[in-house]
Amino acid sequence: MNLVAASFAWPFRGEWRSRWLVGLAMVVLLPIAFVPLLGYAVAATRSASTDPGTGLPRWRPSRRLLVDGLWVALAIALVAAPFALALGPLSTLIDSAHLWRVSDPNLSLLYAELAAGFILALPWGLVMLLLMPHATNRFALSGRPGDLFDVPATLRSVARDFATWNLAAAAIVTAWAVGVACVGLLCVGIVPGIFYAILVSAHASAALHSAPGPRI
Repeated sequence: MNLVAASFAWPFRGEWRSRWLVGLAMVVLLPIAFVPLLGYAVAATRSASTDPGTGLPRWRPSRRLLVDGLWVALAIALVAAPFALALGPLSTLIDSAHLWRVSDPNLSLLYAELAAGFILALPWGLVMLLLMPHATNRFALSGRPGDLFDVPATLRSVARDFATWNLAAAAIVTAWAVGVACVGLLCVGIVPGIFYAILVSAHASAALHSAPGPRI
């Protein structure tokens, strides 16, 4: 459980206040700042893996920040694509089952799409947890985009040290649950919750770097 506790505390190590100010602004501007925010997540993973005692890395506008973010965005899109493609057929199937009585067909279809989204969210989340932490850590350390898409290497890494991956996944899931809960927690808001979850996820992914066994 030391991994979980360390991941939860890491976002507040070092000169974290200035990093948080920029990070919160990026989350507010998420629709247009999605790529650099992902790039910073990669930089945070790299920093936590190489020297976790220094705390959060500085925000440095650079080509690498954008390139790293674009590659991670592409990896996330590829993982999400099969579930996005399944959303339409599944919602149609649910709508045709007439699980609820709604006179408005458009409203009925909306309910079906929401139900399909909730059903697909769990397997999508599990696949993300299975593939992305190890892949992101390898990419952060090597800078090679191919490391993000090397699924066999990721599965071997998970199998080699399942216990460490399980703790990292627990930290990531808990952090995102806390982040979403911040919507109504003391009016803190979801913005700091999202940034906190990103930082915890980066540290938890970086912990996989120290897992026993040969490096991939």
